[in-house]
Amino acid sequence: MHFGEYICIMLDVGQFFDILADPTRRRILLLLLKARERCVCEIFQMLEMPQPKVSRHLAVMRAAGVLAARRDGTWVYYRLHPQFPLWAARIIDAMAEGMDGDAVVAVVDNPAGGACRA
Repeated sequence: MHFGEYICIMLDVGQFFDILADPTRRRILLLLLKARERCVCEIFQMLEMPQPKVSRHLAVMRAAGVLAARRDGTWVYYRLHPQFPLWAARIIDAMAEGMDGDAVVAVVDNPAGGACRA
């Protein structure tokens, strides 16, 4: 595992749909779709979930090639993988459009984000 630069992993179609089957992972994808990149501490605070649970979901998505991670000092930042396929991005966009608008706004606009940055 190397955090100094983004990791290059190919996306498996079956794993991608397994990831979309989980509501927490869908919420994380929406956060990252709207913000480009977020620190782990921002993600777990915005989702109002325990850090170990969020980290486990992030690790699964990183291993599948959906997310990329980079370390900046103490913080680990996640974003959609730089080689995320267009077909998969379209699915996430369609998912966001089909979700309840209030739920999407609540996930994306939670004011807790940024609390980890000193």
